[in-house]
Order: sequence, then structure tokens, then C-alpha cells
Amino acid sequence: MELALGVFALVYLGMFLGGLPGLALDRTGVAVLGAIAMVALARLEPAEAWASVDPGTLGLLAGLMVVSAQLRLGGFYAAVTRRVAEAPVGPRALLALVTGLAGLLSALLANDIVCLAMTPLLVEGCGRRGYAPLPFLLALAAAANVGSAATLIGNPQNMLIGQELSLSFAGYLLDALVPALLGLGVVWAVIARAYRGRFEAPTRAVAPGAVPALDRWQSAKGLALLLALVGAFLVGAWPRDVLALGAAGLLLTSRRMSSRTMLGLVDWHLLALFIGLFVVQGGLEKSGALGVLFEGVAALGLDLGEPVPLFAAAAVLSNLVSNVPATMLLLPVTTHPQGGAILALSSTLAGNLLLVGSIANLIVAEQAGRLGVTLGWREHARVGVPITLLTLLLAALWLALRGA
Repeated sequence: MELALGVFALVYLGMFLGGLPGLALDRTGVAVLGAIAMVALARLEPAEAWASVDPGTLGLLAGLMVVSAQLRLGGFYAAVTRRVAEAPVGPRALLALVTGLAGLLSALLANDIVCLAMTPLLVEGCGRRGYAPLPFLLALAAAANVGSAATLIGNPQNMLIGQELSLSFAGYLLDALVPALLGLGVVWAVIARAYRGRFEAPTRAVAPGAVPALDRWQSAKGLALLLALVGAFLVGAWPRDVLALGAAGLLLTSRRMSSRTMLGLVDWHLLALFIGLFVVQGGLEKSGALGVLFEGVAALGLDLGEPVPLFAAAAVLSNLVSNVPATMLLLPVTTHPQGGAILALSSTLAGNLLLVGSIANLIVAEQAGRLGVTLGWREHARVGVPITLLTLLLAALWLALRGA
């Protein structure tokens, strides 16, 4: 048990730090190293390690990544972002359009990909219009997080929760849609107030680099399959991972889109992170250390099976170790009827608190930095903290009302 606890502690320290001091390891590398250590040191048999991995979650993630790759290569993301950035409206209305578009796309597609595709084009559009790019970039990151909370396919942790707890797609939508929509309103209101009178700023237009031209057929094909998937998720009882992989298979059988290029856009690092964390969790459970951890928490008077402690723990842990590791750790005690919705909403909305709270935030900051726009943690916290507190409050009130 001691060895398993040691490996677990090292892995989650790496999740907190974003790596391990002195080593060129990121979070994915730490998780994979932890999985290897669980097998090599903690006596987790290779067969047991593989058995601890959930193929359904990985299949759903991979399948939807291929659908997103189709839309990206077809120029869909670039086309809709440019259309919004060039809309003949004022800055506050443009802020609303960016918020709504980022929220909608992130509810149906991976929010990280949405941020990756939209950021350069937003910077370019703001430069052409003489607008300061920061408020629109902050709206993109925050709305991508909030919008992704609306569905079980909006982000990786929601996919994990939906698969592990066998949640109904439509049932979760009833729990999450209202907080997500209200949350997008909060994003707009907080940023519009914070930047009141400061939207216009002389900035130079920056070329975003190579942007795929709109291919109407390829984009239409991707959108049709995406809408068909969502419809099947809503009304059918078919396994979501099988449907997503089936859609991916159809898209890969293309005469024009190279499978190598499409698969190159799949986030294999994220899939490896999931596999590593699954194995670490499996080793912890086999050793009995996971039960000891939860017993220790219960001895402090915190029953994580209850709504309020679970909601709070998900929000705090998501900012300490990132939302995917936090979700994976808390899933074994998510037994309340509303537990899935509580865990998904809290872990996702908490990602707006700090710049490092979600990968979507970091993608926006990194992409903007390459184009000469600095998005620092202070600037992010000015709007991120109030957005997080208000959206968490709205989610808590809505879930309490739903559970009454």
C-alpha cells in the first residue's frame, strides 16, 4: 500500500506542478511514468493495468476528435470565426457574438480545439477593427469552459463522467443547460463591465498563419455527422463510444481528406494522460490505499458522497491538479443521484478561476502570445475569479432547485 500511495502522491504532485522539477515531463509524461511505476513497483499486473483502463471513454474521446479534425481541415472553424470577427456591430455586441459562438461550439465539440482554432483569427480580426484583443480572448476562453459544461461531450472530464456513471445525455442536459446559458451571460456581463470604455485600442492586424479555406462539402459532411451523433445521443440507448467511433470511421474513408492528416489532429497526449491516470487509479484501488484516503477524508467530517462536499471538493481539486485528474479521483465516491451533474459542472466551471485552471485558458494564452498579445494571470484573474464564483453559485442554486 505504501508504494501505491507514494506513486499516487508523486503523480498528483506532478499534476499540481504541471511536471516534476528537474525533469522535462509535462502532466501526460508524469501520468505515463506513474502508470509504469504502478506496474513495476506496486505489483499491479499488466493485465490488471489494462483492465483498469476504460475503453469507452477513450473511444468516445478519439471518435469526437476525428469529427472535430474534419471540421478544422474543412475550414469550418476559420470561416465562422472570421464571419463573427467581421460582423458590422459594436464592441459589446461583438463580445456577445464571440461568447455565444465559443459557448455553442464548445458544447458540441472539444473546447480545447475551439480555442486553438479561434484564437489567431480573433487576434487578426481585432487588429483590423482597432479593438483591444484581450477582452475577446478572455471571452473565448471563459465561454469555451462554460459552454462545454452544457453537455456530456463538451470536454474530456464530462465524457469521462458520462461514460463511467452511464449518465443519460438528455438527463444531464436538463441539469446543465440552464447554468451554462446563464453562465455565458455572466461571462459577457463581467468582461463588458471590466473593459467598459477600453475596447478600442490601436493594434496592428497580425496574420494568423496558414488557415484552411472553407470547403463547404467537407464542412457539411462533418456537421451532418455531428448533428446525427447528438440526435442519437439524445434519443437512443446506443453506446456513445461506438457511435462516435462509427462516425470517425465514416470520415476516415474519404477520397480527399488524408487519414494521416486527420489522425495527426487527434490529441494523443490527452489519450495517454487518461490511460496513465486510469492505471494509477487502478493500482491505488487494488492496494486498498484509495479506500484509506477516503476514510481519512470522512474522519474529518467530510462526506464526499453528499452534494455540497462533492461540489466544493471538485471545484478546489480542479484548480489544484486540473479537472481531469480531479474528476478521476472523485468518481469512486460520486454516488449521489445528482453526483454526475455536480461533478461535471463544478469541475468545469472552476476552470475559469485561474489561468492554469484549464487547458483551454492556456491554449488561448499561448496562441495569443505567439501573435504578440500577452495574456497574463493577473489580467485573467480580474475577470476569471468573478466569472467562476458567479457561475458556480448559479450552478449550485439550479442543482439545488432540481433536487428539491
